[in-house]
Amino acid sequence: MSLIRLNDVSVRFENHQILREAFFKLESGDRVGLIGRNGSGKSTLLKLVLDQVSPDTGTVSVELGTKIGYFSQFSELNGASTISEVLNELFAEVKGIETELSEIDGAIAADPKPDEMERLIHRQSELFESMDRLDGWDYPRSIDTVLTQLGFDEAHRACSIDSLSGGWRNRAALAKILLEDPDVLLLDEPTNFLDVAGVEWLENWFKSFQGAAIIVSHDRKFLDSVVTRIVEVENFHLHEYPGNFAQYVVAKQFKLKTLESQFVHESELLAFEAEGISDRREAAKAASKGLDNKLSKIKKSRAPRPVDKIITEVYGGLHIKDTLCRVEGLSKSYGEKTLFADLSFEVRRGNRLVILGANGSGKSTLLRVLTQEENQDSGYVTWTKGAAVVSYNQILEELDNEDTVTHAVNSMPDSLALTATKKSVNRFLTMFQFSEADLKNRIGNLSGGQRARVAMAMCLLSGASVLVLDEPTNHLDMSSTQVMERALLHFPGAVVVVSHDRFFTEKIATRLWCSAPSTQSRGKSRSAGPKGI
Repeated sequence: MSLIRLNDVSVRFENHQILREAFFKLESGDRVGLIGRNGSGKSTLLKLVLDQVSPDTGTVSVELGTKIGYFSQFSELNGASTISEVLNELFAEVKGIETELSEIDGAIAADPKPDEMERLIHRQSELFESMDRLDGWDYPRSIDTVLTQLGFDEAHRACSIDSLSGGWRNRAALAKILLEDPDVLLLDEPTNFLDVAGVEWLENWFKSFQGAAIIVSHDRKFLDSVVTRIVEVENFHLHEYPGNFAQYVVAKQFKLKTLESQFVHESELLAFEAEGISDRREAAKAASKGLDNKLSKIKKSRAPRPVDKIITEVYGGLHIKDTLCRVEGLSKSYGEKTLFADLSFEVRRGNRLVILGANGSGKSTLLRVLTQEENQDSGYVTWTKGAAVVSYNQILEELDNEDTVTHAVNSMPDSLALTATKKSVNRFLTMFQFSEADLKNRIGNLSGGQRARVAMAMCLLSGASVLVLDEPTNHLDMSSTQVMERALLHFPGAVVVVSHDRFFTEKIATRLWCSAPSTQSRGKSRSAGPKGI
């Protein structure tokens, strides 16, 4: 039985076509990964199901009685309440039953007359059945499990939702939806702002979830683990591929051999993706300690592709010193909480350091200290003279809405757009899906994903020696993420990045820093960093 059906649906906003003649069915137990470029219509499809957007033509049907749960980065909760209060309100019926059961216990203890005793016992039996049906016997543990796995400590549970950061409010909304146990889950980027442990917990949660789901996500490993089919929004239509993300990558490559690709480099990027998937599977199966060297030789033997040539042309004139930064005895605390203490390390040319760890462990704070956006309590951060550092997140935050994309990309003081050939820069921007019209557009007219692409292009073309990135894949679509990965692999300077995206991490990292012992040994090319990060 189809829970949700889109039949010949078309949607247009002003002069922009979003969907055209779209057909879609969601069956019971389906786990659909919905992918596509920024602005392609993924969120619009979810809003059609929620009746927040009406189709211009066609029909959208939801099976009568279907309970739908929706999560997005803009989900709203009662800001005056704590997350514990919000989640406890979900079990109001259970609490009412508990209250009545307590009253019955008291009445039975008073030794009532036989007729009244029989009535009380009968009512108690009915309430027991209701508790079983609602799975209400252990709801405090269910609340605690969800909050713990999503990273909520006692302080976060006790403060009002309005006082939480945007990321923590998103986590709170996700916790509420998971406990509501809907028939259909609509999830719009559910892994954003989750650490690795939180994402892995969500993957395991899906193993016991009996309902259906439509998941908009850029997290390839999450999609690999959870979904049963992929639906790609492309050229205003919905294209279905059976299986998970890895199977989609293979199927899409075959499809591109028979169809002219709209994006000239898409086939190459999918080939890179397939190679990465193959390498990961080989690494998981092999017991040989020399596997890292074997994989390295395989990658070196692969013929360079046009995508790589475009990137190396842009970076060809960038000269980087060997040692870029020295950190000595670095410490930082907030109140009684120590985030990191006595850190000492170097950032050198060619390093791609990925910082892992639980939420609240100080990863983002360390980046802000390195970029001098925040002061350390003690210790020193010494940048080599002439070693420029740029923060992707700072660029994103400071984008000027009145600026055009072209001017923004060229506005960095040492931008490679000013030193590399115009042809190579234009080819680089084309890979990031910027058309001539896009480059003339004002930033204030762009979507969140498009703004992220502008900031990433500015960062990669900045001419800096060190790129600092905090969760860079959160707002990028898959094609842009793939381009960024290729650029970071060829970047001659150093990259320091915080990321929960495991696929991204495995692709680009040369060193992993993490306080968790389970991630401190991942092959000869990767090393654990300072403790406390």
